[in-house]
Amino acid sequence: MSVLPAPGQRLDSVGMWELTTGLPEQVESAVGLAADIAGLPDADDIDDVALFGMGGSGVAGDVLAAVAAPGSPVPITVVKGYECPAFVGERTLCFAVSFSGNTEEVVEAASAASATGARMVVLTSGGRLGELAESWRAPWIRLPADIPMPRAAIGAVSIPPLVALERIGILDDVGVQIGAAVAQLKRRRDQLIVDRNPARELARALRGTLPIVYGGGLLGGAAAWRWKNQVHENAKAPAFANSYPELCHNEICAWGQHGDLTRQVFSLVQLRHDFEHPQVARRFEIVRELLDEVVASVAEVRAEGDGPLAQLFDLVLFGDIVSLHLAFDVGIDPGPIPVLEDMKQRLRA
Repeated sequence: MSVLPAPGQRLDSVGMWELTTGLPEQVESAVGLAADIAGLPDADDIDDVALFGMGGSGVAGDVLAAVAAPGSPVPITVVKGYECPAFVGERTLCFAVSFSGNTEEVVEAASAASATGARMVVLTSGGRLGELAESWRAPWIRLPADIPMPRAAIGAVSIPPLVALERIGILDDVGVQIGAAVAQLKRRRDQLIVDRNPARELARALRGTLPIVYGGGLLGGAAAWRWKNQVHENAKAPAFANSYPELCHNEICAWGQHGDLTRQVFSLVQLRHDFEHPQVARRFEIVRELLDEVVASVAEVRAEGDGPLAQLFDLVLFGDIVSLHLAFDVGIDPGPIPVLEDMKQRLRA
């Protein structure tokens, strides 16, 4: 039984529920986007990798860093801004990712990278970045234009860079990891589209509070950042994120006072996975003990699946559906983001 009213009875103008629950199929189809792309360099010609992206497109960099960077023989840098790092040059492989193709930060940074002679790979549905890809004669991975919101395209933007790096020999076993991720996403989806599912129960527990999401290491940190941003854009509500072990060197000091206030305002969500450092796992336990009395509630979501990519996407899907329930339960349309459109118009003016 579906946990939500029929599509005509809920406020979902762009179909975010269907897009979100279609993530397993999106990941499957994304493999083909990069499978036949021509013009990729050889691994021997690459000293480092950079990915330029912002917002829902920039999440591709978060996934790449979390899944690939720990085992990559070359450094992987994620750039979220206008500036191209000084190390970028002829032996750098640069992924420029903008769903619309008109993200000004990506266009500017990627243009600077191309001017250094960097090997460019463009991921976009068109726009100015598509024009640049043609002028650079760079490999262009064409993103599906029928996805209305970049944040609903996490599979489409995240999988092709992984596939490309496997094809040139920088990464191994990407295909195996993607297969495991698809299998786990289907299992998790089946769990979360029935009545009394854990995502809806967590959304109910969080209602009326501001969620703070903690994850461990690169993988957990990427998942926590995704949860935060999805609450922002889908539920149009504040949320905060941080990662272990860094938060244990600063943020936990902030809970030393104002307990009467914080226990009414904040809820803590801890995202767990099987690839945590043992001391990070211990930090989760200690922080839970420290914060138990100064926040409204503490919840834990544990990733399932075989491999880092499967567990990251498992946490992503869980959080995406939580954010949709936070929106639907108070009558908020999760799709439109008028404040971001207003920001873009003001910048253009």
